[in-house]
Amino acid sequence: MKFSLKLFRSPRGVIAATAAVAAAAGLLSQSASAPAASQLNQAAQVTPLQQRLDTLLADSRFKGSQVGLVVRDASTGETLYDRGGSTRLLPASNTKLFTSTAAMHTLGAGFRFHTDVLATAPVHGGKLEGDLYLKGYGDPTALESDYVALAKQVAQSGVKQINGDLIADDTYFDKTRLGDSWAWDDEPYYYSAQISALTLAPDTDYDSGTAIVDSAPGATVGAPVKLTLVPANGVVKLVSTAKTGPAGSANTLNIERDHGTNVVRVTGSVPANNTGGQEWVTVWEPPLYAADVFKRALVAEGIQVDGHIRTAAAPVATARRLARDESMTVGELMNPFLKLSNNMHAETLVKTMGAEAGKGGSWSAGLSVVTAYAKSVGVDVSTIRLSDGSGLSRKVNVTADSVTNILLAAQQEPWFQQWYDALPIAGNPNRFVGGTLRSRMGGTPAANNLHGKTGSLTGVTALSGYVTNKDGRKLVFSMISNNYLVSPRSVEDAVGVTLASWTDQAAVAAITPDATQSSQADDCGEWVKAC
Repeated sequence: MKFSLKLFRSPRGVIAATAAVAAAAGLLSQSASAPAASQLNQAAQVTPLQQRLDTLLADSRFKGSQVGLVVRDASTGETLYDRGGSTRLLPASNTKLFTSTAAMHTLGAGFRFHTDVLATAPVHGGKLEGDLYLKGYGDPTALESDYVALAKQVAQSGVKQINGDLIADDTYFDKTRLGDSWAWDDEPYYYSAQISALTLAPDTDYDSGTAIVDSAPGATVGAPVKLTLVPANGVVKLVSTAKTGPAGSANTLNIERDHGTNVVRVTGSVPANNTGGQEWVTVWEPPLYAADVFKRALVAEGIQVDGHIRTAAAPVATARRLARDESMTVGELMNPFLKLSNNMHAETLVKTMGAEAGKGGSWSAGLSVVTAYAKSVGVDVSTIRLSDGSGLSRKVNVTADSVTNILLAAQQEPWFQQWYDALPIAGNPNRFVGGTLRSRMGGTPAANNLHGKTGSLTGVTALSGYVTNKDGRKLVFSMISNNYLVSPRSVEDAVGVTLASWTDQAAVAAITPDATQSSQADDCGEWVKAC
């Protein structure tokens, strides 16, 4: 029999607890002072909702694994269900709930990143007699078009020739590019790009630190596959042996970057009737990538660059600014960040929080800010560990209870509505509305109701957020599962639908998990870029 502890918390996590102790008959020793059996039965009474959730968590997929599930009233903080709520678990991308709320609180919803073009040398007759500096301040949304706009500003300033080098400065952050315990075999893939204060995204998902390889079949069978880099740049080097296969043949194209280099090897075959495809690859040393794209934009504006691209710190104190680009606000960034679970946005926000707090643009500095915010809203930070901002690290440990504390507290913040709207919404097929939940819980009471954050790593799945039940009662919940061999993702969905279906006016609906749910649908938007 599960022991039940009902907790009541203020929005800032101040706790007043009343315990209802439950024990199965025979587990307590009988004595003259023991309460009567009727009193024990009354104390041990389990609600219909608890019974239904207990049934779902009795799924055989949890045998030998761990699961934590906490459900609380969003208005009062009352705990309605708690199984393993204080157990430390690996949360995967549920870590982003800590990062995003801390960023909205400490940076502010209106904060903007920026990128500057600086110079110290004089300009004579359109010639800059020295180096040109491109200094980044962490913008993860910088696109090729933004670097084009910077180049136009430089041209408008009267510069027609740069008699020096183009210097990339990313010293706003430290030089640690990859997070604590990130796996080496994830490194080539878009979700594990290098973190830099000067970077570039090839798309409006804002996958900073990556480039896209467009592929299409050649004109004839046996011809090389056509490859195009987006954006065009001279940093990523394509080395291809890929050929065009007969119509209807298997597509075996493989595109992957060599470790420690920007050499991208393309192998395999593409059928002649293939309509083409895209693959995202991470870039080694993003500052050089951004500077290369910027240099091309300068040349396109008619500005001659005599020197080379190199990295160094800009003499900000003595430099004058020739151009500036500003990003969308942090509040606006929440949408692509949370809807698509963008790891790079999380880590950029962490390092920026450290830098803006005057502690330096490092993971350790930024995570101290995230931890401080969590503590301020009632999380017992001595019981959790944050090792990165995205949850890609396997050293992160949080509890389902701590996640619900964050969710409860966020409701009281002035920025809550914008942040809440940025969470993925179950069953909504629009990619920038449903996000990573767009293929889940469709056609159920949870669809267009449940706002939640997904999480996925090998052996890890998590879902935490808000859902309104059939009586109009708003709930917060967090479910984290670890160390299973067969994914219990469908049990998560069944929990979400159960909470959305629950009413005090009738028996709790029996929702059966759909164990046939495909792994691609499970991971759509977190690990499978194409779906």
